[in-house]
Amino acid sequence: MPTSRSRRLPLPAVAATAALLLPLTACTASDGSGASGDAQRLRVVMAFPPAQAMSPYGDDAVTLSRLAVIEGLTTLDANGAARPALAASWKQDNPTTWTFTLRDAVFQDGAKVDADAVVRSLTAAGKASPLPRVLSDTPLTATAVPGGKTVRIVTKSADPLLPQRLANPSLTILSPDAYAKGRTDPAGHATGPFTLTGVKGAVSATLERNDTYWGGKAKAPGVDVTFAADGTARANALRTKAVDVAEYVPIAQASLLGDSYVHEFPSARTNGLSLNTRRGVFTDPALRAAAREAIDSEALVDGVYEGRADTAKGLLGPGVPWAAGKRTAPTGRTPAASREEVARTKEIVLATYTNRPELPEVATLVQQQLEKRGFTVRQVVRDYAQMEADALAGTYDAFIQARNTLLDTADPVSYLASDFTCDGSFNISQLCDRTVDSAVDDAASLSGTDARHSAAMAAEAAVLGSDALVPLVHERFVQGYDDARVEGVSLDPLERTLITADTRAG
Repeated sequence: MPTSRSRRLPLPAVAATAALLLPLTACTASDGSGASGDAQRLRVVMAFPPAQAMSPYGDDAVTLSRLAVIEGLTTLDANGAARPALAASWKQDNPTTWTFTLRDAVFQDGAKVDADAVVRSLTAAGKASPLPRVLSDTPLTATAVPGGKTVRIVTKSADPLLPQRLANPSLTILSPDAYAKGRTDPAGHATGPFTLTGVKGAVSATLERNDTYWGGKAKAPGVDVTFAADGTARANALRTKAVDVAEYVPIAQASLLGDSYVHEFPSARTNGLSLNTRRGVFTDPALRAAAREAIDSEALVDGVYEGRADTAKGLLGPGVPWAAGKRTAPTGRTPAASREEVARTKEIVLATYTNRPELPEVATLVQQQLEKRGFTVRQVVRDYAQMEADALAGTYDAFIQARNTLLDTADPVSYLASDFTCDGSFNISQLCDRTVDSAVDDAASLSGTDARHSAAMAAEAAVLGSDALVPLVHERFVQGYDDARVEGVSLDPLERTLITADTRAG
C-alpha cells in the first residue's frame, strides 16, 4: 500500500480543498499579513466544526476550551493535577463533601461570578441531555453557602477526583443570561480571556479579547476562527499564511510543511475499533475476537501514520506513562471464530469520520484486514457532526474513533466509565458487562494514586477481554504554526488548551 505522502489528490478533492480555503482567505490581507488588516489578530483553523451549536455539554465544549473562551472552577496542570481557576481554593470536608471558595471575577457580560452563578451552571450541566460524559459516573449537587463566595458540592459517593472533574469543559461556569433563552449560550457569558462574539454555523467564529479577564488581558486583540474538516485545507492555509495556527496537521502534510511549522508531541489518544456488542454480527464475542485477531497495528503505523504513531498496546498508550508498568493480560476472552464461521456472517458496516484525515485511510486498511479474515465490509465515512448521534445509538457494526483517554478528568477511570459501562454516556460499543462495571466501580472507589492506577489497569484488562474495542494505534499530536512568528500556542496532551491569553502572532 503506498503511503499517503506519495499519493496525489484527485481533481475533485483539490476543488473541495480550494472551496474550504475560501473562508480562510476571505478575511486575510492581500499580503498575507493578517485578518482585516490587523496583523495582531490570531487566525486559527480548527478541525471540528460545531456539532451542537456551541453547547458546553458536548464536544463543542472542548473547542470553546481550546479557544480560551470558557473556564471552570479548576484547571489542570501539565501533570493532570487540579489548579485554581474560578475557585481560588478548596477543601474536602468529608468523603462526599467539598467546599470551594471563589476568586473575584466577572463574566464577559459584566455580571459578577458568585456562588449562585456557579450553582446554576453545575445544576444545568447535571440536567443536560445527553448528560456530559464527565458526570456519567458521579452525580453531584451544588449549593451556595451564605455570603456569595463559597460553594458546597456533594457527590453521590466518595469522589477523590472532584477537583479534576470540575476542570472539565462541560462544567464551565456561565452567567445567568446564558440560560435566558431556553438553551445554554456561552457567547458573551463566559469568563475566559476571549469572548465568543459570533458563530457562522459550521464555517467560522469570531472572538474578541475580554478586557475584564481576571488573569490579565490576552496578548492578541482577537481570534478569527475557521472550521475545516479537510486536513489538507488546514495545512494549505498554514502553508500560504492564510492562518497563523492550524489544528491537527495531517501526517501526510507534516513533512511537506517542514520542521519550523510542525510541532509533534505525545498524546493520550488511542484510535480504536468499537464493535457493536448489542446488535448485529458482533453480538457474538467469538466474532469480535476474530475481528481483533485480524488487526495489524504495525501495518497501520507504517502504512498510514508514516511512523508518527505508536503500535497499540492497550486502551492507554504512551501518553499515560504509568500504564505500561501496570498492564495485565486481558481477562475472560472468548476464542476466535473460525474463518468458515466468519465467512457465513452478514455484511458489516464500518464507519469513521473525515475530521481526522488519517481515519478514512485507517478504515480502508482495517477493511482490507477484516476482509482477509473473511468478513464482508461496507464503509461509511462522513463528517463527525453527521455521525455522532448514529454512533451513540449503535447504528454501525464497527466504528473507528480517536479517543483521548484522559480528556474528561485527566484520569482514565472516567473514560472507562463513560465508554464501557452499562450506563456510560459515550458507550459506542454498547457494552453492558457486569464484570467490566464492577472493575470500573472498584477503580472509581479508590483514592490512593497507586492503588487507583492498578485498579484502572484491571478494568482495562476486563474491557480488552470483552473485545468491545480493538485498539488500533496510539496517536501523536501534530499542531501547525510558524514558530518564528507565533508564540504561546499550548501543546497540551490533554487537548484542553490550544490558544491561550499568551498566544500572539508577531
